[in-house]
Amino acid sequence: MEQVFKGIKVEGDRVVWAVVIILSLFSVVAVYTATGSLAFNKQAGNTEYYLLKHVMILLMGFGIMYLAHYIRYNYYSRIAQILLFIAVPLLAVTLATGQVNGASRWIMIPVINLTFQSSDFAKLALVMYLARILSKKQENIKSFKEAFVPIMLPVGIVCMLILPANFSTAALLFTTCIVLMFIGRVSIKYIAATVGTAIVAFGLFLLIMSALGIKGRIGVWIARIESFIGTGEAEKDDDKTYQVDHAKMAVATGGIVGKGPGHSIQRISLPHPYSDFIYAIIIEEYGFIGGMIVLVLYLILMLRGVKIAANATTPFGTLLAMGCCFMLVFQAMINMAVAVNLFPVTGQSLPLISMGGTSIWFTSLAIGILLSVSRKDSKETAAEAQTMKGGEYAMA
Repeated sequence: MEQVFKGIKVEGDRVVWAVVIILSLFSVVAVYTATGSLAFNKQAGNTEYYLLKHVMILLMGFGIMYLAHYIRYNYYSRIAQILLFIAVPLLAVTLATGQVNGASRWIMIPVINLTFQSSDFAKLALVMYLARILSKKQENIKSFKEAFVPIMLPVGIVCMLILPANFSTAALLFTTCIVLMFIGRVSIKYIAATVGTAIVAFGLFLLIMSALGIKGRIGVWIARIESFIGTGEAEKDDDKTYQVDHAKMAVATGGIVGKGPGHSIQRISLPHPYSDFIYAIIIEEYGFIGGMIVLVLYLILMLRGVKIAANATTPFGTLLAMGCCFMLVFQAMINMAVAVNLFPVTGQSLPLISMGGTSIWFTSLAIGILLSVSRKDSKETAAEAQTMKGGEYAMA
């Protein structure tokens, strides 16, 4: 690993850097082959258009990652407050006005005309803020009034604002927050009560929406679950199982070594083969081996994230590293589980691989923050080693 980075000035955990670079290179090839039909329909067959666009977005993401990893991670504690105060009204505006493909998830950024998914911004803002408040409440973390209520208030607000348009993102974020609360030593009885209350509240939400005749995304959620478990009208409707069926075909025909780059058949038929179902295309073209390589890379990222969190010198560093790492890897696992039909369709992208814009940038920011934690700790470890070495010489 040292030889890979020899002569290149990078700081922080080098294994994380290596995993990110490998996944990004994998992304360039995968997106290029998966956007063939999209290029034919939207760009008159110009396949280089989406390739160049994706490469530019990735390069900008690396720029964000590089800048973020040079900021001392303790500064993100104060930044988290600002980001959360921006995220809450932004989510409310998106819920009221944003509309793409029947879901209020995106808003348009003026001038540059780029769609912006506010939940990506809110996820990172909440994880950062939760790491801050958990670290500050450690002295009275078992108190319901002084610790638990202030911790749960922002979690409840953000998740409820995301839920109506994007259940999977709200569930993923809520799970990440529960994990952080557990690591942050919040009382188990409070965590259990929170999970139970969330389940009951979600059930009441569905009942109220149905009673008022406001279906919104509820019909989509129910259809996806019925399709997954093989019950209801969704199972009998080929249109509602179309995505899953073609993903299964891609995985089944991939074999051990795959069909080779650019030889996917299902990329023509599968909706969003360059984002939501890119893992199915990867398995079809690179086979079981290619799929396992991608899976192992994410597992390595998780293990390094846990190590960085364990070696952090402050509670905030531990919680921040763990939150950023778990949020990204858990999303990756959900995406891959959907592609191989182990989980209902969710619409979650594959971090660092799926084609995207703002989602790649916020993923890059999260990794940059993780690297910032590892960068500070690696410097402190080196300084301590140098001090010990100097002491040995003095004793000699």
